[in-house]
Amino acid sequence: MKRLLWLGFTPLLMAQAKPVLVPDVSQRNIEIAYSFTGAELLLFGAILYPGGRLPNGEKPTDVVIVVKGPVQSILVREKEKVAGIWVNAARLRYKSAPSFYAIASSRPITRLVDDRTQAIYELGLDSLQLSPASSAPPMEQDRFARGLVDLKRRSGLYYEAPHAVEITDGVLYRARVTIPARVPVGRFTAETFLIRDGRVLAAATREIDIRKSGFERFVARSADNHAILYGLIAVALSVLFGWAAGWVARRV
Repeated sequence: MKRLLWLGFTPLLMAQAKPVLVPDVSQRNIEIAYSFTGAELLLFGAILYPGGRLPNGEKPTDVVIVVKGPVQSILVREKEKVAGIWVNAARLRYKSAPSFYAIASSRPITRLVDDRTQAIYELGLDSLQLSPASSAPPMEQDRFARGLVDLKRRSGLYYEAPHAVEITDGVLYRARVTIPARVPVGRFTAETFLIRDGRVLAAATREIDIRKSGFERFVARSADNHAILYGLIAVALSVLFGWAAGWVARRV
């Protein structure tokens, strides 16, 4: 009976023996005003080992931090040159592509985990699960996925930062992630992964809210809550400004 009890508690003891991540971020709320030019997030935390001591004789641990924006539906169009003119050709819609994605790691991600682990945790731009809305051939899906990632990367909304995570004494870590000025609003997540010998030992998540403030917030709320009235006012203002510009031009 004692042996059976010991075997029953063994998985619990092994679970308690795993390290724990205690992450945090420098800003939980980011407000976007008319003068917003971007922000820099400091992500930091500690690695708590069982017994409060670093493991001896084991490979060092690495830290990977992934910051994601809210998912959105995106239509990607492929242009083709016809008779010297670029026109829209094929297109593919993605149902749940992250609006923002940044990954910072203590070493290049390809040196930390295998392809399967990268796909499970979406570690790296090549491992994003973009969920195409159509059943296009795999080669076509790959081509459009590469195009989408390239467009987002060039706009600063997707990027990778290997060697951006600094680990001090094997316990404390920190990294900086840049939020561009054209970042979409919504709830972001900062996921931290502790990796050793190709395995994810621990993971933790913190949330970050990015929202508009001031007049921009008023305009955004009006467009969402009173779409018809907002559209009518926008058209009326356009007509008014057009008439005013014409009147000034006739007087000059």
